[in-house]
Amino acid sequence: MPEAVRVLVVEDERVLADAIATGLRREAMAVDVAYDGGTALEKTSYIDYDVIVLDRDLPVVHGDEVARRLVSERSASRILMLTAAGDVDDKVEGLGLGADDYLAKPFVFIELVARVRALGRRSAPALPPVLERAGVRLDPGKRLVERDGKEIVLTKKEFAVLEELLRADGAVVSQEDLLDKAWDENIDPFTNVVRVTMMTLRKKLGEPQVIETVPGVGYKL
Repeated sequence: MPEAVRVLVVEDERVLADAIATGLRREAMAVDVAYDGGTALEKTSYIDYDVIVLDRDLPVVHGDEVARRLVSERSASRILMLTAAGDVDDKVEGLGLGADDYLAKPFVFIELVARVRALGRRSAPALPPVLERAGVRLDPGKRLVERDGKEIVLTKKEFAVLEELLRADGAVVSQEDLLDKAWDENIDPFTNVVRVTMMTLRKKLGEPQVIETVPGVGYKL
């Protein structure tokens, strides 16, 4: 039996979008549909899709911008661009935006299925190693954090900050590096968001404190 693949179909032509979704579901895939780029970005913010079938010419947020944002957020989803533009220049441009594959309309459905399955297999990377230090255990694959065996629920940003501190293995991590790794390039470099996130993270991790502030340099665990 084929491995389960979770797919988001992003296509503003509703009849086509629904037809693709129905066909993929018949292939035992879990499929959601978004009819515009804004809805697609909303769905990808809380659901981890293996493959995103992405039309390029979308309302609200253009398909190119959707691809750019997914790449900038380090999304693990594989992107299959689906568009009426099929010449070589369009394909090169689409792949340059971060798409993993490209299929021009009109297409043969069995080819779409084959490409989605191939991308689905590529979307399952090797599980990252579990990180442990000072009684804190972080499992990136399961998105799980524990301290002395007790589970701690963190926000995405708190999790990302803690992961960077653990990966540093005792070395100091600067605020600039944390902004670069846990936030995006549009963040104000003078923001206090790192300090605020660090405060809530320390509170959740509890006593005794394990995150140390190195004045003028950064933080270490």
